[in-house]
Order: sequence, then structure tokens, then C-alpha cells
Amino acid sequence: MKRRLRRFLLLLTVLIAMSIGLLTCGAHPAASYDQSPQFGDGRFHNPVAKTSLGFVRTVEVLWRFVFDKPADASPQAPIPVQTLTRQAVLDAPDDSLWRLGHSTMLLKLDGHFWLTDPVFSERASPMSFMGPKRFHAPPLSIDELPPITGVIISHDHYDHLDHAAVMALAPKVQHFVTALGVGDRLIGWGVPAGKVTQLDWWQETRVEGLKIVATPAQHFSGRGLSDGNRTLWASWVIDTGQTRVFFSGDTGYFDGFTRIGERYGPFDLTMIETGAYDADWPDVHMQPEQSLQAHLDVRGKVLMPIHNGTFDLALHPWTEPFERITALAAMRGAALTAPQMGERLDIRKPAPSAHWWREGRLMED
Repeated sequence: MKRRLRRFLLLLTVLIAMSIGLLTCGAHPAASYDQSPQFGDGRFHNPVAKTSLGFVRTVEVLWRFVFDKPADASPQAPIPVQTLTRQAVLDAPDDSLWRLGHSTMLLKLDGHFWLTDPVFSERASPMSFMGPKRFHAPPLSIDELPPITGVIISHDHYDHLDHAAVMALAPKVQHFVTALGVGDRLIGWGVPAGKVTQLDWWQETRVEGLKIVATPAQHFSGRGLSDGNRTLWASWVIDTGQTRVFFSGDTGYFDGFTRIGERYGPFDLTMIETGAYDADWPDVHMQPEQSLQAHLDVRGKVLMPIHNGTFDLALHPWTEPFERITALAAMRGAALTAPQMGERLDIRKPAPSAHWWREGRLMED
């Protein structure tokens, strides 16, 4: 009962804070994006309109979050994490990848370091004292990171865009590459405009020889109750010319994956969201069956499921995404890797999964 009361008070506090706009970490992007085919009526839109739950169904979902949360939505014991050092990362060969948590990856490509959706704060929340709390500390702190050539940001939700992390990273990062509008948010926070490149779907940029392409996704955006879909969301193609990686960001399943595969596949590795899903929001997050199909659609060689293992953001057991995608990949004969947080992965020859998540048990708040 105490846990349910805490969850209810948390939900109420977050809604109040976001509704009055005090904790959205900066003003809404004010630029006009009329040149974008995705923009209209002051908002960005998906190719296929997202289904609205409606007021009653939304209340039912919130009720489930407060009163029907499964006890095993979080691990009981600390999950295994391989602690990293700056020197170990610097000494690693090219085509290395380290998962730092959720959708935060550190990649070493052609001697340059890149981060995706860097979230280092303890909570994925507009508040430092309430909200989804990490299951584990980042394997490497921001202070210990090597010099970062670039950061790629898929969209502006709190579990993908961490204000404190961006502010700490800004002095040591040369480039921020974002979906359209997210870059304006960073500039509003004080990131120098000269460091920011923001792209619409199918647009690309090159940084230190690396080709980065913003590709479509089926999702939504916003950091408060009044800025919904004022910035774009995207998936990403990351291509050195020798090594090609796909990063899905957050997305529901849609036919755009096939087009991405036709234009930019095959991929040595696909990092595809597999977690925080539910039957009530199929338009914006994929079930594991769809995650696997998206991997096949983009013509991936090896699938790495992400968007799991760090935060409690849904109603399923925290290990379920790993177990379901592992079983599905075996059934379809698809290669899958799921490294521990902090474990080095060879992008061109990734090691198979060791099922590390089975060491976790239920954790009391």
C-alpha cells in the first residue's frame, strides 16, 4: 500500500509540475519548421496518425501504473555492470561499442567517440528527487569520458534527453546532431549554436568522415503538457563507409523500416528499442515481435535490443523484453547480442548474449 501511495503522489506531482511549465528545462522551441513535410498546424506529425487513447482510457492506464504495477518491474539485487575506465575506452580498438544504459551508447568509430541519447542522471524525470530511478549507475561517468566528437539525440523525452548531462557534456563535445527542433532546445539551454546540427527525416550530415542520416520513426515528443510534438523524433543511420549501424530511437512499428533498409541497409548492427511497451500504446513503442521484424526490415545482421534494463517505464517485468526477444530471435534464426552494461562489444563481430539479466531479482523501493 505504501508503494502505491508513493506512486500516486509521484504521478500527481509530475503532472502538476509539467502542467504549470516550471520544470520543462527551457522554453519551447520557437523556430518555424514550415519547410518540413512532417510539420503542420504548429506540430510535427507521424506518417500515420497516432491513435488517441481518450480521457477515460488514459485515466485507466494511469490507474494501472499506480495500482497494478507488477512487483518484478524492477530488479531486487544490483544488476551486473562492468565498470569502465577512461583508459580502457581509449585503448579499445575501432568499431567498439559500450552500452551505458537504456538508449545511451558510447561508440568508437575511426578513432572518434560518439554518444547516443546520453542520459546520466539518476532519474528520467523533470525532477531530481522523483521519477523513474536508474537500476544501475552509468558504467562510466561524464568526467571519465574520453573527448567526444559527437552526440546523436533521437528526441526530447526525459529518458533520452537529459538536461544535466547535456550541460555537463557541452564543453567536451564538438558536435550535437539532433532531430529537427531538438537542436533549438539545446541552443535555448545554452549549447553554442555552432555545435548543433539538426536534421529532418532523410537529411544527412558528415562529421569527421562519419555519415549520419536522420530517418523516420513513429513516435511523439515533448517535455511538458503544452509542448507536445513541437520537436521531431527520428531514427538514425550511422555509417563510417566500412561499418554501418542503425539506431532506432523510440518508435512504433511502421512500413518506414523497409524503406530505410532499401536505402541504407544492410547494417552490421541494429540497436532497436525492445522495452517499455504495452498493448495500450502500440503506435509509439514496439512489442518484441515487432522489434525483431524491424531489424529484419532494415536488413540488419545482428540485433541488439535497447530501451530496457535501466528504468521502470512500463508494466511488464523488467527481464521480459530480454527473454521475449531472445526466444523470438532463436525461433527466426536471427543473430542477437545483449551485452552487459559497460561490456565492450565488437560491432563487426558481436559476441552472443550471456543472459546476464537472469541474475537479477525483485527489488523493493
